[in-house]
Amino acid sequence: MARRKRAEKRQILPDPKFGDVTLAKFVNIVMKDGKKSIAEKIVYGALETVATRKKRDDQVAILKGALENVGPMVEVKSRRVGGATYQVPVEVRPE
Repeated sequence: MARRKRAEKRQILPDPKFGDVTLAKFVNIVMKDGKKSIAEKIVYGALETVATRKKRDDQVAILKGALENVGPMVEVKSRRVGGATYQVPVEVRPE
C-alpha cells in the first residue's frame, strides 16, 4: 500500500487560437526551454503552410490526420512457446 497520495493529472488548457487540446499538447511538445511563444509561431506557421499547399481551411483536422498517420499500427508482444520466446505482432488498440 502506498503511503503517499497519487499525483493528480494536470488538465491541459485548450489552444488559445483554435481551442483544441491536441494542438496545445503538440505545442508543448515542440517547446524548448519554456519558450512557448516561439513554439506557437513554429507550429502555427507550419499549419498555415500545409493548409495553403493542401488548399484546405481546417488546420486542426490536418494536424490530427498527420498525427494518425505517424502513429504505429502494429506492436510486438512477447509470447513464450515451450522454451523459446517469440515476438508476435499485435495491432495497437486505439486510445
